[in-house]
Amino acid sequence: MTMLPSRSQFTKKEWRIIQSRGTPLQAQRFLTHLLYNNESEGETCRSFRGVVASGKAHCLEAAITAAVILEQHGYPPLVVSIESQDKLDHVLFLFRRKERYGAVARSRDFGLHGRRPVFRRVRDLVMSYFDPYCDMTGRITGYAVADLRDLGNYDWRFSRENVWKVERYLQAIEHTPIKSSDARYRKWHRRYIEFRKLNPAGPVDIYPKRDCWMF
Repeated sequence: MTMLPSRSQFTKKEWRIIQSRGTPLQAQRFLTHLLYNNESEGETCRSFRGVVASGKAHCLEAAITAAVILEQHGYPPLVVSIESQDKLDHVLFLFRRKERYGAVARSRDFGLHGRRPVFRRVRDLVMSYFDPYCDMTGRITGYAVADLRDLGNYDWRFSRENVWKVERYLQAIEHTPIKSSDARYRKWHRRYIEFRKLNPAGPVDIYPKRDCWMF
């Protein structure tokens, strides 16, 4: 595993961001206020340095950014890869507090941001995304936990180039399948379609249990 980066490896701007975001909630709020990197053809996979420079991030870039910020405050750089039946996967930064799991995440979708640390198991955390994952084509099918330090000397923190190796690594690791209720999927798939007929644009805000969400 690689060593924790030192203060001298960060720019002044990067270090100010890190020093002022010492908790998962603060990291989540930083990422939520960034522009979403709404790339059309998957053309970027930026490091933390690239995200700070561009001021925007998609889900994997946000997870990498949260990992860099929060590892400086004692959190290991763990991420969760969530697989979907439509191959539009999601990535979260995973943290643990008082034996409960939570997540920091960024998404174009209203219900796929972070979660408060209230889940006993990682699977329970992942399943909290099941309902809002059901859009026209999406359905969660599996998940995996990865430690970004396992990438060794690969520079996912500071590279000014795209860090595609992180994406390939998450795609390659074994994912635990998730068996879920077809009735539950059909219910939320139908509700999503009905909502979109009445509300073609804007966030889908029909989901329950939003008290565990972290924005």
